[in-house]
Amino acid sequence: MHLSAVRSGGVAASAVLLLSLLPLVPASAAAQGPPTATLQQDFDAAAARYRVPPSVLLGVSYLQSRWDAHGGAPSVTGGYGPMHLTDGRAPGGDRARPTEAPGPVERASALTGLPAERLRSDPAANVRGGAALLAAAQRELGRPPSPVPAHWYGAVARFSGADDPAAARAYADEVYAVIRAGQRRITDSGEQVVLPARPDAVPAHHAPAVATGPGGPAAAVRAGTLAGTRTGERAGPVECPASVSCEWIPAPYEQFGDPEKGDYGNHDLGDRDREGGIDYIVVHNTEGSWKTAVRLVQKPDYVSWQYTLRSADGHIAQHVPLKDVAWHAGNWYLNAKSVGLEHEGFLTDPDAWYTEAMYRSSARLVRHLAAKYGIPLDRLHVVGHDNVPGATPQAVRGMHTDPGPYWDWAHYFELLGRPFVPTAGPGSAVVTVHPDYRTHRPPYTGCGKKPAEPCPGHGSGAVRLHTAPDAASPLVQDIGLRPGGGASTIGVNDTGARASTGQSFAVAERNGDWTAIWYLGQKAWFRNPAGRPTAVPTKAPFLTPREGLAEVPVYGRAYPEASAYPAGVPLQPVVPLPYRIGAGQRYVVGKRTPGEYFHASEYGKPGRVVRGEDVYYAIQYGHRIGYVKASDVTVSGGAAS
Repeated sequence: MHLSAVRSGGVAASAVLLLSLLPLVPASAAAQGPPTATLQQDFDAAAARYRVPPSVLLGVSYLQSRWDAHGGAPSVTGGYGPMHLTDGRAPGGDRARPTEAPGPVERASALTGLPAERLRSDPAANVRGGAALLAAAQRELGRPPSPVPAHWYGAVARFSGADDPAAARAYADEVYAVIRAGQRRITDSGEQVVLPARPDAVPAHHAPAVATGPGGPAAAVRAGTLAGTRTGERAGPVECPASVSCEWIPAPYEQFGDPEKGDYGNHDLGDRDREGGIDYIVVHNTEGSWKTAVRLVQKPDYVSWQYTLRSADGHIAQHVPLKDVAWHAGNWYLNAKSVGLEHEGFLTDPDAWYTEAMYRSSARLVRHLAAKYGIPLDRLHVVGHDNVPGATPQAVRGMHTDPGPYWDWAHYFELLGRPFVPTAGPGSAVVTVHPDYRTHRPPYTGCGKKPAEPCPGHGSGAVRLHTAPDAASPLVQDIGLRPGGGASTIGVNDTGARASTGQSFAVAERNGDWTAIWYLGQKAWFRNPAGRPTAVPTKAPFLTPREGLAEVPVYGRAYPEASAYPAGVPLQPVVPLPYRIGAGQRYVVGKRTPGEYFHASEYGKPGRVVRGEDVYYAIQYGHRIGYVKASDVTVSGGAAS
């Protein structure tokens, strides 16, 4: 791969240690009354039958699936039901299991006497199978079926199916964090399930050896031991919090092809720990399996990212040191300013879900990175790949769309400790998009082989934007995506008329149940009824063109002025995107930053940062972020970051 191609912005990448993740239960949930759903009774019955403490069974299931059954459809790692049990038919992209070995579904069938197909399709049977596997793991460890939740730590670690002790311990630690905190949730089938908090559920980590083994839900794995192993002990120069399972699988930094053409890969050396400048975390999905992603990132002629997260258990692999610049965002400025996290999963299949284990592991990692580099925990700085702007007008149409409208940003930010809650009154100047993920199901197309084929109904954190306060009105247009005109669509990969959970916008107008925001230089309307709101009123700084300017340009990168470039560093033009902010329009502001360009010209030598005098603001311009020059605008509503 030629270095110039990666840096042009036209080639995109493929698809503070947390002491606890508390509290995770919204305050409103506590007032919803006692559980009435049969699924709660199924957990109680299975726990009693196999003498597993109910809190342990509920805690394991919550980490596996958040108690969702997904209509009997398998996850991306081939797991079924609330207990996320896999079998010999599983696609198995995340684990190495001999195909002849029985999977958890087969083992659960033998233990319970229930047919394998019923264990896949019937939530009650699935829960019963999970309880049987936990009880079997406890027996295999030579331990009695104690009523004390803390005594089941080894069985929970074994249930994880992790192929290394640190991963098994990280999984068990996360389950016990859930048990201590408690949870309450309405599942995807509309049933309420409650796990009462058990603050006393503190396992003794110095207990006898805990073996991983065939009881795990994803694989039959090598027998091992957790004796003396702590989650934070790992091989290689990994930069992860001690509360996650993390390994070092390095991306190659080496020459290939023609050195005269700058053929080397697949990242650049830098000194970002000393020079600073990491302002963003970019959330990607792999559009493939763990195995495929790890294989690709080890190719010198491919692109790179800092971390890959495994769906089944949240296990993390780091590939590029944080001080270096990975090639993942499709925008060279964002590459130099960000850390890239690839999550195993698929954008267009809503039932190939992102697991709770992966969400929680990712949240721990993001909290750690945000504390290390002072990154604000908001949606202007923790962004999806689909929020990264094109660096130039020509690059806008080719930008990626992952992790897509089915990524649960609301839950993710609850885990980050920054839930999206009202911070202003009903007539606020700013709103933050926040529909109810479970019940908000806007239609999408393009999840199958045909572009017009409807996607299966599924929860979504995105709202659709119209040109008028009427659902029958056209969707707003994105002139960057369609320079020649043309309406936005409801395609799952069309971001032209979409605002996502956590994104904040200045209010342009209100009309009954509808709210208009400033979006891509125009008023964009979305339905936001008081009885079932899809946004919350918030307080945030915003900007507008300074007095006397009819409009100001929007940029896809914050590069320095020409005079800042020293000899030997090629001038990077400051090219505006085909977007403008008109007088009187307002946009929510993020970090104030000097213009910067990271220049890496020669293999084996660290790149250098060119900083100028021009200052920019990051803004929420449309679905993607943008940049404006501070000299062009006036900031109101509070200080910018």
